[in-house]
Amino acid sequence: MSFEFNKEDIDFLLSPKAIRERTGKLYQRALDGEGYFDLDESKIEETAMFVMDVIQENYPDLDIPFHSRWGHFNVGGLHRVAALNDKIVKEDLLEKARLKLDLVITSVLLDAGAGMGWRYKEESSGKEFSRSEGLAIASLDMFNGGLFSKTDSPYRVDGEKLLSVTAEDLLKGFQVTEANPIIGLEGRLTLLKSLGKTCLENSEIFKEGRPGNILDYLIEKHGMKFEARDLLKAVLLGLGPIWPGRIHLGEVNLGDVWHHSALGTPDSLESLVPFHKLSQWLSYSMVEPIMAAEVDIWGAEELTGLAEYRNGGLFLDKEVIKLKDPEMLKIEHEPGSELIIEWRALTVQLLDRVGTHVQKALGKKPFEFPLAKVLEGGTWWAGRKTAKALREDGGPPLNLKSDGTVF
Repeated sequence: MSFEFNKEDIDFLLSPKAIRERTGKLYQRALDGEGYFDLDESKIEETAMFVMDVIQENYPDLDIPFHSRWGHFNVGGLHRVAALNDKIVKEDLLEKARLKLDLVITSVLLDAGAGMGWRYKEESSGKEFSRSEGLAIASLDMFNGGLFSKTDSPYRVDGEKLLSVTAEDLLKGFQVTEANPIIGLEGRLTLLKSLGKTCLENSEIFKEGRPGNILDYLIEKHGMKFEARDLLKAVLLGLGPIWPGRIHLGEVNLGDVWHHSALGTPDSLESLVPFHKLSQWLSYSMVEPIMAAEVDIWGAEELTGLAEYRNGGLFLDKEVIKLKDPEMLKIEHEPGSELIIEWRALTVQLLDRVGTHVQKALGKKPFEFPLAKVLEGGTWWAGRKTAKALREDGGPPLNLKSDGTVF
């Protein structure tokens, strides 16, 4: 696709504002009876109250962290992050933050759907984990084992070392066998190598060839206080080159951005629908270590909900949205299909509406209780809860073809 564009067009498509504007257009189409889904707004409040129940069950004191990777590292009640803190206790505040950003960036990139059959057995505890939690523990073990470090210290990630990671390394790291298959392994390996290449080539954002150097870039550009959208933009610009075969504007790879024919012709910028799911989740995951380094981040409420299958599955399972053609439930769908683009767009819009209901019920302002807390406390877990109740394998209601880079 060939586009006419300027810098402002790129800045817009890399912003939360663009996500809400473009997904809002597809939401309005659904309200008008167009597209693949019927939309029943009368069920939004009921779904929000279900989410409220889940929030109060999970966090009765409402002391909810952001929806991020860090909660997955401590699954099973084991304090793995505290153990890491003990190992890096002698480092200064900024280096501790860099090390944790090294870990979380790598871990998030490894966290696309693993498949319903994959499991990871943690050697230290003897416990078995699946899905995102299993991927988190596996990536943490690989990090602690020095797989991503070129130095004597294992607790860092170096671009040079990422380039040397092999499929065999990941097969071993994820404990993959014929009896324990994982989907999207090649996609994950490609992302790791692309991350390594990007860190080495982009010295402005990754001055020492480390993912965690993004913190130095942000401080140099904005000082010790900046907005969440500044963080997201740095993530999108810094990590944009790693995404495979997506839409480019000049030299900028837009990442999780897709064309929908109802919004314009293939060469029209107005036809592009951004989601930036992994990049926003990564941004949420970077807030905690950055703030621990005494850097202030504000405006997190401007980021959007995440267009992924747990949140999207919640709205299908609660029948807020319904496929007009039930036969589509039996078909495997590509991430770039217009049905999936519409599903993800409706998910983003519905999360905003559920978030508003929850905030009002709790008597909280958006900045006091941003969507990142609604996601972590409620919608993600509510999506998993409904999936488990309705389907034996607890999988999503739609059959998704994951390449290891989207879901």
